[in-house]
Amino acid sequence: MGVSWFGFPFGCVVLLLVLFRSPGAEVVTIDVQEAKDLIKSGYGYMDVRTVEEFKRGYVDAEKIYNIPYMFNTPEGRVKNPQFLKEVASACSKEDHIVVGCQSGVRSLYAVADLQNVGYKHLSNMGGGYLAWTEKHFPILKPEDVDQKKPEDVEKKKPEAEL
Repeated sequence: MGVSWFGFPFGCVVLLLVLFRSPGAEVVTIDVQEAKDLIKSGYGYMDVRTVEEFKRGYVDAEKIYNIPYMFNTPEGRVKNPQFLKEVASACSKEDHIVVGCQSGVRSLYAVADLQNVGYKHLSNMGGGYLAWTEKHFPILKPEDVDQKKPEDVEKKKPEAEL
């Protein structure tokens, strides 16, 4: 039984269309320069990477939330079952938020899920943290936060860590 290479790409396209088809809204993906401009204008930044990734460095933003979309487990990455609940406790459905991850894939899924439950003003940061750092845009690391006043940094930790 052979593998049909035609069927594989077609199946992926169909799967992506099904996954990202939300009622009335398409995921808006912006480049890192647009993301930087929006963050500078007052948008919040939601980093959906794991806590471990976040601790290695993150986008320097006035309003930042770390709410992992997925967790690392011995079996691989699994979706955070509390993701929507954690976002609801940190953000309003009317907040203007740029959503990012390491490369732009998890954030794409996160934005689609959030739009499906009524979040309206979201932008996916294409290329993610990797593209941000390639442009040499400002980042922070935990030791940098120690030097900032606590009220200057908003971070949402997963409930499992509270």
